[in-house]
Amino acid sequence: QRQLVESGGGWVQPGGSLRLSCKVSGFTLRWNDMGWYRQAPGRECEFVAGLTQEDGPTDYTDSVKGRFTISSDNAKNTLYLQMDSLKPEDTAVYYCNPRVLSTQILTVCVPGRGTLVTVSS
Repeated sequence: QRQLVESGGGWVQPGGSLRLSCKVSGFTLRWNDMGWYRQAPGRECEFVAGLTQEDGPTDYTDSVKGRFTISSDNAKNTLYLQMDSLKPEDTAVYYCNPRVLSTQILTVCVPGRGTLVTVSS
């Protein structure tokens, strides 16, 4: 059974950093295109960062370029999101998931999953 468990969220002041982790089981991380997604209060689920299978190219939504870095440790079957220079608008619940089409994005940000990141002073 496929499982993804996010961790590493918390409260941080603006300008601070956090590293999110996503431990996966039931499938092999390196053979899948993976992504981080987030849902801020009152807003829709959105794509944040993507990593192509076999440690291929990465891509990011414009608002996090230069600040966030997606990576993986295939030996640990774990996906990471390093978040630096955090801003209050980065406050959201963050989810990891195999990459989905934009028409399927609502299937990613579901209750009971994700890790909460709060950026405030």
